[in-house]
Amino acid sequence: MEEVKKFLEFLRLLGYDEVKVPSINGERLEMGTFEPIEELKKLEEEAKSCCKCRLCKTRTNVVFGEGAPQTNLMLVGEAPGEQEDLQGRPFVGRAGQLLTRFLNLYGVSRNKVYITNVVKCRPPNNRNPAPDEIAACYPFLEKQIEFISPEVILCLGAFAARTILNLPEKTPISKIRGKEHRVEIGGKEITVIPTFHPAYLLRNRRGEPEFQKDLERALKLAGLV
Repeated sequence: MEEVKKFLEFLRLLGYDEVKVPSINGERLEMGTFEPIEELKKLEEEAKSCCKCRLCKTRTNVVFGEGAPQTNLMLVGEAPGEQEDLQGRPFVGRAGQLLTRFLNLYGVSRNKVYITNVVKCRPPNNRNPAPDEIAACYPFLEKQIEFISPEVILCLGAFAARTILNLPEKTPISKIRGKEHRVEIGGKEITVIPTFHPAYLLRNRRGEPEFQKDLERALKLAGLV
């Protein structure tokens, strides 16, 4: 790693100022040449004008994501709900408030992680996102992951888990919940942990211990607790 840094410094001395490397083997490089905040802003502006699927016709706001632009933990849900669509922010409704409370149990605030969804626009009446809608929106999520370069992704619900892990459409969350997976995104291996969606916990409080266990594991692997 030190050799890489020295080589990049040598290139900069030669006048190459646009070498963009967000991370290597999970270690962030302090070169001032890669700005995830700026890259995410550009990507968000692109998402706000996106009309690649039918959801652009019914949305109020594009719900891109929010949180730390450089964090070791990303939380990825399914799609925005009513409150998210109205406010343009992810996980601000009842399910989001529950998620925030669970994070706070470990002394972690929302601004220490990055929260987003697979689909950036609300499906009408909170229906499940269709496969073509997921496919149209996935490049935005893939770029978010690449720019943020987290160590861990906690998938909130079956849709996020199946999308990121490339699993069959009918794979139930109960079969994969709590298991660690390794996937490569943006040239980096990331630990992915599927768990229940907070909205499920509002209907099934019995799932809270498992959810809390999964969240705690993700926080520890990310070095946040």
